[in-house]
Amino acid sequence: MKNNFGKLLRSLVFILAGIGITQVFINSMTAEKTENEHVEKIKESYNIYSLSPPETFEFAGQKVPMSDPEVFERFDRELHSNTYYHSNTILYFKRANRFFPVIEPILEKNGIPNDFKYLALVESGLQNVVSPVGAAGYWQFMEKTAKEYGLEVNSQVDERYHIEKSTEAACKYLLDAYEKYNDWSLVAASYNTGMNRIDQELERQKTDNYYDLLLNQETARYMFRIMAVKQIFNQPENYGFHIRKKDLYPPLEFNEVEVDSSINDLASFSKDHEISYKILKHFNPWLRQVYLKNESGKVYSIKLPLSKDYKLN
Repeated sequence: MKNNFGKLLRSLVFILAGIGITQVFINSMTAEKTENEHVEKIKESYNIYSLSPPETFEFAGQKVPMSDPEVFERFDRELHSNTYYHSNTILYFKRANRFFPVIEPILEKNGIPNDFKYLALVESGLQNVVSPVGAAGYWQFMEKTAKEYGLEVNSQVDERYHIEKSTEAACKYLLDAYEKYNDWSLVAASYNTGMNRIDQELERQKTDNYYDLLLNQETARYMFRIMAVKQIFNQPENYGFHIRKKDLYPPLEFNEVEVDSSINDLASFSKDHEISYKILKHFNPWLRQVYLKNESGKVYSIKLPLSKDYKLN
C-alpha cells in the first residue's frame, strides 16, 4: 500500500514538473514574441538618421567655408550632437521664445548681427547659471569683465543676472572685439577664450582667418555649436523637432517699480505687491540678498508681474 502510494506521489511530482517546464517554455516563447513585437514597433516608430550639414551656410553675414573638409566635419559633429541631445535642444526652443524677443532688439540697436542671440543660447542655455570658473548669468560674464563693461556686481546686486543690462554689456564687448578684428567669427571666438588669446594665436599661426586657426577643443567647438543651433532653429522639422506654440515658454510680462532707497526685507516688499518672494526673485534674479541696502540712493527698477497667475491667493 505504501509502495503504491509512493509511486503515485512520484508520478504526480513528475507530471507537475513537466507541466511547470512546459509553462516556462510557453512563457518564454510568449515573452520572446512580445519582445520581438516591441522591437518591430521601435523600428517602425523610432529611427536615428545620419544628418547632412548644409552645403552653404552664413554666420553673421559671413560665408562659412563648408567646402573645407575639416570645417564640414566640425559642423557635422555639432549638428549631430545638438540634434540628438533632444531634451536640451527642446528646452533651447522653449526658453528662446521667452528671451529672444528681449535680446534681439538690443542687438539690433547696437549694430550686432542677430545671429549672436545663438551665442547667448549656447553660453548659458538662457539660464542664470554659474560656470566652474565663476562666469555667471545669461551671457556668462566673469566678475572682472562684467564690471569693466558697466555691470554692478557685489553681494547684493549682480547685474550679470539682469537680461537687459547683461545683453547691453555683451554688445559693448562684441563691438570692441569687432573694432579689433573686423570679423564676426573671430569676435564670437574671442567671447569664449578672450581677445588676448585670439591675438596670440593669430600672431603665432600667421593668419587672420578664424577657420584657419588651430584652437583648444572648447573654443574650436564653440563657434560650430552656435552655427549648428542656428541651423536647427531655422529648419527644426528637418531635424525632427515638432514643437507646438503652446509648449513654448511665454515672454514675461511686467510693470516696473523704481526704488531709490533701501528695502530692508524683500519678502515683505513682495507681499506688499501681492507676490511671493520666490516670484520676485524669478522676475529679478539680479537681487542677490533678502534685502537691498541702497545707501547711495541709486535708482533701481524692479519688475513686478502683470499676470494674475503669479499673484498670491
